[in-house]
Amino acid sequence: MGTALKYRVLVLNRLWQAVNIVGVQRSFSLLLQDHAQVIYTGDESFQMLDSAAWLAYSVENEPEDNEAYIQTVRMRIRVPKVLLLRDYDQLPVQEVRFSRESLFERDNYRCQYCGNNFEEAHLNMDHVIPRDRGGRTSWENIVTSCIKCNTRKANRLPHQADMHLIRKPERPKWRPFISSLIGQNYDPDWENFIKMKQTA
Repeated sequence: MGTALKYRVLVLNRLWQAVNIVGVQRSFSLLLQDHAQVIYTGDESFQMLDSAAWLAYSVENEPEDNEAYIQTVRMRIRVPKVLLLRDYDQLPVQEVRFSRESLFERDNYRCQYCGNNFEEAHLNMDHVIPRDRGGRTSWENIVTSCIKCNTRKANRLPHQADMHLIRKPERPKWRPFISSLIGQNYDPDWENFIKMKQTA
């Protein structure tokens, strides 16, 4: 795969926590400037290799045509699957754009009134304070509701319908690149380093 520029590389901070997904050019920039090391994922040893060791490994184990590599004049260099940053130990967070799908993810596809989990087709977005009473369409005023609870609450405040929220609605902060992997195909070698469960 000489045209491996569309390939993606998982980046971990120095505490081995996933913090980003980068393209091939950025991954080699991090590696060659000694800001990161490759984590070898070919076995369970998770051996760390600097740029010189990775180049040597690529020479000794030339990638097959169906593997990700970049072609230089003299050799094929394997594209790493996972990089470990040498100095960075933070976990970046980013505000999530409000949408129906993001709301259901925040609430774990659980009705915030009855507490039961439902398929997406059986869920609604409910304004805790109804719009005609000044309620805004915001993270802090919208919850996931099943159709039955949504119908029962109607255009009332929860206490007027004798209903109670199981959790106060809040604006989530997620690791955005992990969120973007939900439902997507990604390299199975990443499984050891990412957790698909969202963290608020």
